Amino acid sequence: MNKDGADEQVSIRLERGVVMEWERFFVPYQQAVTELKVKLRGLRDQYEKEGKNSPIEFVTGRVKSKSSIEEKIVRRHLEESRLALDLQDIAGVRIMTKYVEDVYTVVELLRDRTDFQILEERDYVMNAKPSGYRSYHIVIEYPVQMYGGEKKVLAEIQVRTIAMNVWATIEHDLRYKHGDELPAEMAEQLTILAEENFEWDQRVSEIRATE
Repeated sequence: MNKDGADEQVSIRLERGVVMEWERFFVPYQQAVTELKVKLRGLRDQYEKEGKNSPIEFVTGRVKSKSSIEEKIVRRHLEESRLALDLQDIAGVRIMTKYVEDVYTVVELLRDRTDFQILEERDYVMNAKPSGYRSYHIVIEYPVQMYGGEKKVLAEIQVRTIAMNVWATIEHDLRYKHGDELPAEMAEQLTILAEENFEWDQRVSEIRATE
């Protein structure tokens, strides 16, 4: 085999090694998201089987992509050896509710659980970000059972109304299309819409309270 061929083989082995390393890194996070989705959807089902209105409308989850993590490593000057500690949302679960008050009902349900530990809470529902973004964020430490023993990983649970989720999804889509930097006029309009959206959420809750 000539030198170029040998170099190519080395390159292929290195590339495969990197891929395998990332695959191994993601395993506990993927398992955490899968288990949390099952458990939280099961909580919703329990309400429905008892004939009660569930505060949980639906649950989604995802593991942050390799490219997204690499972008954060560069932007935030993170050390790869500390990713499991510095990135709290590699594993992410989102819980949607119909009403604002249900957000806090769900938060209480999460606080009562014993299968994970809550490390941090951030209330962006009543204390919106400057952009208008609203959601309740909870960082947890979740124990994943691996064949080599228990591994605790950080995960972020976001709780928000369906209306808040629609706004956040659109804002994220527009921000992505503009290279993460929205034009000032567009950002201002989205902030206004976010406030109108929250007023709508509150009015719906008021209507509900008169039932």
